[in-house]
Amino acid sequence: MFKLSRRDLVVASVAIALTLCATVLSQSKPTMKSSFFDWNKIEMVKTEKGGLRNFFDTRTETLEQLEVHVTTLNPGITSHVPHQHANEEIIIVKEGVVEELVNGEFKKLGAGSIIFQAPNQLHTIRNAGDTPATYFAIKWVSAATAEKKTTVEE
Repeated sequence: MFKLSRRDLVVASVAIALTLCATVLSQSKPTMKSSFFDWNKIEMVKTEKGGLRNFFDTRTETLEQLEVHVTTLNPGITSHVPHQHANEEIIIVKEGVVEELVNGEFKKLGAGSIIFQAPNQLHTIRNAGDTPATYFAIKWVSAATAEKKTTVEE
């Protein structure tokens, strides 16, 4: 007959309590509520490629992560090597001309254009014009993609 010792019960109780605490804490992370972000109050950090404005990168009521940033690329500059990730991404070109790798092919797009990158597709973006190019990048991680948060990048 199987018999549990007092030590076994204490160890099991502690393990259960720690698991419950971790579950409660992970679910109680603050989530972003309805908000606004003034373009003029988001600092543009100059980079060797141009500049970056980080608007937010946080959890929401329905997403594990929602990130919005704005990148400005100097003429002829590529933001990163082609890479892929498990979540979708939307790029909205604010100004300038860019080339985006979509479905294995580079497409040239101007201001007002929208690019949708499906999961696990190689993509990159390059300034294809003579002036700085600025675009919004919107990425999100849902419960379906949270476990697969791997990004293939250099």
